[in-house]
Amino acid sequence: MAMAAAFVAASGLFHRASLSQSSFTTRPHALFVKASSMEGSEIKEEASQRVGERKKIFVAGATGSTGKRIVEQLLAKGFAVKAGVRDLEKAKSTFPGNNPDLQFVKADVTEGSDKLAEAISDDSDAVICATGFRPSWDLFTPWKVDNFGTVNLVEACRKQNVNRFILISSILVNGAAMGQLLNPAYIFLNVFGLTLVAKLQAEQHIRKSGIDYTIVRPGGLKNDPPKGNIVMEPEDTLFEGSISRDQVAEVAVEALLHSEASYKVVEIVARTEAPKRSFQELFGSIKQK
Repeated sequence: MAMAAAFVAASGLFHRASLSQSSFTTRPHALFVKASSMEGSEIKEEASQRVGERKKIFVAGATGSTGKRIVEQLLAKGFAVKAGVRDLEKAKSTFPGNNPDLQFVKADVTEGSDKLAEAISDDSDAVICATGFRPSWDLFTPWKVDNFGTVNLVEACRKQNVNRFILISSILVNGAAMGQLLNPAYIFLNVFGLTLVAKLQAEQHIRKSGIDYTIVRPGGLKNDPPKGNIVMEPEDTLFEGSISRDQVAEVAVEALLHSEASYKVVEIVARTEAPKRSFQELFGSIKQK
């Protein structure tokens, strides 16, 4: 059964390869969401302040299956979004309509940090990386996208003084250290150019960069609506399980809103038997390393 579950997780992971009561510190101001116990007039005043200083989030991989959901949830939460995409026409067809809070910019993470810095510009308050390689005969592709591409994005943030970075990674990236070398999911994903090794090295670069990060490691990704509640565990804990892309996007967006998410690596799956917990509690349960 465990082997079968691992294969399910592997297929989900491979398929992906292609306001609360906290604060999110940005440039030049911080976004504070006050407790719901405020007087009505104070709530209105705070709401008007948020609209006046709407935060803009740069999303790399915005037209991907998970990236698209992240963009949609950011917009729903009241953020402005700068969608970094390789194909502008595809992006416009992916997000129909003319939303004034959604901007498309050409950005390819494999083309170096200078071009990415220009795309991010000086008006982005945070970056979410939801990129992922598409399987091909070029076994170096995972390194171009999931390693060097992510590193390029981090360095672009440093050039633009963007100090908040959310990465969508994967469980089992550190499978070797977890004693999971024979886990079918670990083997399956690393067949395609050592994908998990590439992701792990990118994570290590982020952690050494000095940037305030949250690294989100989901289990096997599903396109279906959520089934079950989110289970969040520390790094190198989960080695099987799956989760809806909608929930992954939700975790990425909520990480911007909770200071408890800062400088942490979290692993997530969904389980029907798991109790529903607030994001403040979920992120707060994970200790920094």
